[in-house]
Formats: sequence, structure tokens, C-alpha cells
Amino acid sequence: MGPHAKTDTVAEIKNGETSSRETSSSHVQGDKGGFIPQNQDLDQAYWYVHESNNAVEATPDELRRLRRKVDWWIVPIMFACYTMQFIDKVSLNYAAVMGLNQELKLKANEFTNAATWFFIAFLIAEVPNAIILQRVPVAKWLGANVILWGIATACTAAAHSYETLLTARIFLGIFEAAIAPCLILISSQWYTKSEAAPRFSIWYAGLGLGQIIGGVVSYAFQQVKHPAFSGWKIMFIVLGLVTVIIGFLTFFILPDTPMKARFLSEHEKVMLLKHVSINQTGIRNKNYKLSQALEILTDIQLWLMVLLTILISISSGVITTYSATLIRNFGYKPPKAALLNMPSGIVSIASTLIVGYGIRHTSNRWAWIAGCCIPGILGGGLMSFATGTKAGQLAGIYLVNTITATLIVIYQWTGSNVAGQTKRVISVALISGSFSVGNIIGPQTFQAKDAPKFIPAKITVLATQAAAACIAVVLFLYYVWANRRKGAAPTIVEDIGIDGREEHLWDDKTDKQNPTFRYVY
Repeated sequence: MGPHAKTDTVAEIKNGETSSRETSSSHVQGDKGGFIPQNQDLDQAYWYVHESNNAVEATPDELRRLRRKVDWWIVPIMFACYTMQFIDKVSLNYAAVMGLNQELKLKANEFTNAATWFFIAFLIAEVPNAIILQRVPVAKWLGANVILWGIATACTAAAHSYETLLTARIFLGIFEAAIAPCLILISSQWYTKSEAAPRFSIWYAGLGLGQIIGGVVSYAFQQVKHPAFSGWKIMFIVLGLVTVIIGFLTFFILPDTPMKARFLSEHEKVMLLKHVSINQTGIRNKNYKLSQALEILTDIQLWLMVLLTILISISSGVITTYSATLIRNFGYKPPKAALLNMPSGIVSIASTLIVGYGIRHTSNRWAWIAGCCIPGILGGGLMSFATGTKAGQLAGIYLVNTITATLIVIYQWTGSNVAGQTKRVISVALISGSFSVGNIIGPQTFQAKDAPKFIPAKITVLATQAAAACIAVVLFLYYVWANRRKGAAPTIVEDIGIDGREEHLWDDKTDKQNPTFRYVY
């Protein structure tokens, strides 16, 4: 997925990717024998590279082959996890048009509350995630949670009342909360910042595929006519079983770190670590630092990112939870409503991939976010005011789906611009939690009294997209200011990351503490 070895490394530093140094060391036995001095702040990857005798510089062709090898082992698993995460999450949306509301005798806003409580549980679960992810292997934690949310999905078939449905959704939210933080951290381990952008987009495109598959699955199970076992119940069981299988594959196949990748030779592991050392964000460090956690409280970029995520997620919450319901309310029968929701997935996939590869070659993350918000604003306008035509309403729903691409930019932006292991882990959990806040607010804009047109909710989509575009521009201006405040980048950095043995590349320093760290925008 693109060449660029040393040239790529140099270009990334010039765009704002480079760290500093600390002392305080002790002597420990290395992974490959012998005793070596160890700085407790240095990342585990540093010691792996330090102990290796591999001093050969990788050629562009070697790095290209290595990237391709990593792509085929890592990205498909992340893609499968995110696809099932989305399908399982929005399966309630499809079940609603399959008769779940009537069968469970849901009243007034109970369906909305069931959707909301998923995200409340999701938000609360990010707190332990922020602690656990620095202590346990990320890939294993991801695999375990995929298995557990698959079980929760299957158990939804047993729901026979509002209370039992709510219980299943709460457990699903708890286990799905791990997905975004885990995938952000895993993606950042294997690629440089510019390389990571299209890979983030590929696994995030699972959201679009999930919309397409979800429509097909919903249509298929609506053909099941059984008085004792409804189609929506069979759907939940099948989806849950598929998710559990993917969870076990993730647990046993996805490596915890590049150092533990069985599909790479020792030479390839060292070559990869040297290559990604340019990120200065580390691979794995279990040393928890309270100072890094406290730094988050005063970090303007993170709070702007939180606000941006909430604004974007309000709209995505509306669309993912209620799109099939909105289409059905246009006058379409449930099976056709499920199929008409499928083009939303095509829009999501196209916008996500275009943005990911666009960032790879042009950067300008802020502009891509603002650009995606424009069709989102148009879509919100059509949904709100083109109430006299089905075609205009459908076009509005499809256009709003372009905003899904902005979330992956935010995820990748966070992974690129936050350094310091403790700060990174808490930050990705914070952004993921912000996603759930937006999704809590979004469905609550759909009130029973506003049915069937739900005009206030549609206007909310329009307004939040306009505000999100403005925040993206503010973030851009902040990063320009922050980089200028740090001063000009050192002129000797062109060879940084080629050797990968320099301690300052692996110091556990935050983006603020590191004088040579540059923010990307």
C-alpha cells in the first residue's frame, strides 16, 4: 500500500513526527540473553531492537514487502471485528422493523432508551478500559471482548420484555467499549503515521459493509415465518455465533505486539520497529505515570477532539440507530426499508476509503473532516425540509452517511498526536467515550411526540455537522500554533528512525514533554 522507506521517514518528520531523553536506569536480563542497562521509561520495543545485532538498513523494497505482509495478517482481522461490532450494535435497528417493538410490547420511548443505555454502558466501561489496556496485551483484551459481546448479542434473542432487552443491550455496550481503543492502539503499533491513515480507513470501512450486510440479513430473516421463534430472534443468534468465532480467531491469531508476531522473522521484526520508531509514540510500556494522566486535564487538543467527536457522533447515532425506522416511516414496508438502507453502507465505504487514502498522500486531516461535514449538512437539510418527497428524504439519509469517515480521521489523529503510553491509553478511551456521549444524545432527539417525521432530530443532524466543521478548523489552527511554539524542527533529524536504537525515539514522554514532537494536521 505504498512505497516510501527512508524518504517516507524523512517526510513524516518534516510534517511533525519526531522525542527527547531520560536517564534512571537499572540492569536486567534481556530477552535474548545477557544483562543490559535498562531505563525504566524506555519502551519494550527499544530493548528488543537494542539486543538485536541487526544493523542493516531496510531498503524501500523490503519495507514495501513487509508492509504488505503485515497488511494481510493484521488488517483483515481488525476489519472483521469492526464489521461485526457495527452489525451487532445496530441489529436493534433492524429488529425494530422486524416486529421486536410489537412482540416485546415496548411503549413510548422504551426503544430509544434501550438504544441509549447501550451507550451509557459503553461510556462507563471506558474507565476500566483506560486502566486495563496499559496492563494487559491489547490483542488478547480485544479478542476476549469480541467473544463476550458475541455471547451478549446471541442472548438478545432471549429478550421477552423491555427489562430483559435492556439487560442484553447493557452487556453488549460494556464489551463493545473495547473495540475503538484497542484498534487505535494496535494500528499505531504497526505503521508510521501516514501509513496508518489508509489502514485505519480499511478496518473502519467494516462499518459500511456492516450496513450492507445488515440490510441483507434483516431482509432474509424477515422471510422467516414461525409463530414460536421470530425472525429477529434467529438473526440475533446467528450474528452472535459469527461474532464469537471471529473473537476466537482474534484472540489466537492477532499478535500482541510486533515483537511477538510469529509470522515475522527476527530480521523483519527489528526492521519494522526501526521503521515505526519515527512515530515516537512507542509500542508497549506498562509503567503507569500519574503525571501523564493529569496532563490530559489541561491539553486543549484533546478537549477540542472530545467536542468534535461528540458533535459528529450525535449525527452518527441518529443515522445508525434510526435510519431503517426513518425509511420505514416514509411509507415503505419493513423488508424494502431494510434493503433501502443498504446504499448508506456504500456511501460510508466510499467516503471512508477516499478520506484514508487522501490523508496518506495529502495529510490535511482537518480539511477532510470539514469536507465530509458539507454533504452531511446538505443531508441534514434534505431530511429536515424536503419532507414532501421520498427521494429527497432518502438522499438526505444517504448523504449524512459521509460523516462516518470523519470519525476514523479523529481516531487516527488521536493515535498520531498523543504520545506517552499512559496518556495515549487514557486518551483513546476518552475519545471512544466521547463517541458514546454523542450516541447517547443522538437517539434522545427522537421523541415519540415528534413521530413520524422527527423534524427536531433531523435539524440536530444539520446543526451538529456545521459545528463540527468549525471545530476541525479550530483544531488545525491550534496545531499550527503549537508547532510554531515548539520552534523549528532540528535539521539533523533526517536519519532519525533509520537505526531505531536511539533512546530518545522510545522515551515514554508525552507530546508536550517532547521538544521535537510535531503535531500532524
